[in-house]
Amino acid sequence: MSPSGPELLRAIKSQIEEVDPAEVHELIDEGVAIVDVREAEELASGQIPGAKHVPRSYLETRIEGAVPDHSTPVILYCASGNRSAYAARTLLEDMGYENVRSMTGGITLWKDRGYEVHLPRALSPEQRERYSRHLLIPEIGADGQQKLLDAKVLLLGAGGLGSPAALYLAAAGVGTLGIVDDDEVDLSNLQRQVIHSTQRIGIPKVDSAEESIHAINPDVNVVKYPLRIDASNILGIIDGYDVIVDGADNFPTRYLLNDASVRLKIPVVSASILGFDGQLSVFMPYDGPCYRCLFREPPPAELAPSCGANGVLGVLPGTMGLLQATEVIKLIVGIGEPAIGRLLLYDALGATLTEVKVHRDPDCPVCSRDPSEISDEELGSFPDYEAFCAAAG
Repeated sequence: MSPSGPELLRAIKSQIEEVDPAEVHELIDEGVAIVDVREAEELASGQIPGAKHVPRSYLETRIEGAVPDHSTPVILYCASGNRSAYAARTLLEDMGYENVRSMTGGITLWKDRGYEVHLPRALSPEQRERYSRHLLIPEIGADGQQKLLDAKVLLLGAGGLGSPAALYLAAAGVGTLGIVDDDEVDLSNLQRQVIHSTQRIGIPKVDSAEESIHAINPDVNVVKYPLRIDASNILGIIDGYDVIVDGADNFPTRYLLNDASVRLKIPVVSASILGFDGQLSVFMPYDGPCYRCLFREPPPAELAPSCGANGVLGVLPGTMGLLQATEVIKLIVGIGEPAIGRLLLYDALGATLTEVKVHRDPDCPVCSRDPSEISDEELGSFPDYEAFCAAAG
């Protein structure tokens, strides 16, 4: 005769170790993984601060994403302590975790004791459906999606690189997208700039990009800058953004962007394309090399022709722009290993991706100085990069 529900629960609780909320409260900052095994719709009532969310119904497939090391001490909790007991037995007996306990009384007893509860900002039903595939990924989940919704990303250019990056960042739910571009849509753009269309030839690219972004996700706030970025306006434009996507097509703008972003400590996800070749790196001010560490001086013009002069494979900007969008999401959510201190070289013809390590230059003219040493006068002034690049060429 099979045991009844209450008998089975008692049997399971006799096989695992339970822990009182008072002890859990003392262990919050002690390297213990606290895991909430309730379902997503229950989280609105509050969570233990710092808890990871792994629903009991997905425990076997997601727990290793949240707690990859099986030797890490784990404390599970649910609403009352019952589901967490079942989950604890699963981790111990079926998945090889070494130190797993269930919190007695669950979040209900935790609240009754008067301990702090984190009330997450709830996604709307429409947002939960729109971003449902993100919510299923343990590394993103509801918290990561909220970070994306709160984020502000500036795209320098709505061309080949900016087009795919903007579309996918909008689809991912980045709350604010700023777009800097002073150009109009031209027929020759449409071979690679997929955010535009034949019907929009002749209209400003920022307006065309806004229309495409809102067709995908009407909730995205699009901030348009129909101008050319220069030393007089760059600080006012980039200030307040969390990440910048560099899709510039000329060296003076790249050097200017680097100078300004280092001073304001804003990370830049940079890419470049030509022919069948692409490059990508993430420049995180003072945590890794900057653009000037990598390229102290611009190469001669004959070694770095423009796409307008030498051409570019139409799909290549899509490949590199999507890599940029991926790096942006990683930076915003705080997951994975962004390409900081690494230069990725993509060869479309050979289908190869080569990585080159890049280190900070102790003599870099831009990032070698402590930011506290930069005066207000210096902060707002920049070299003449047009002349600098012309001289180097």
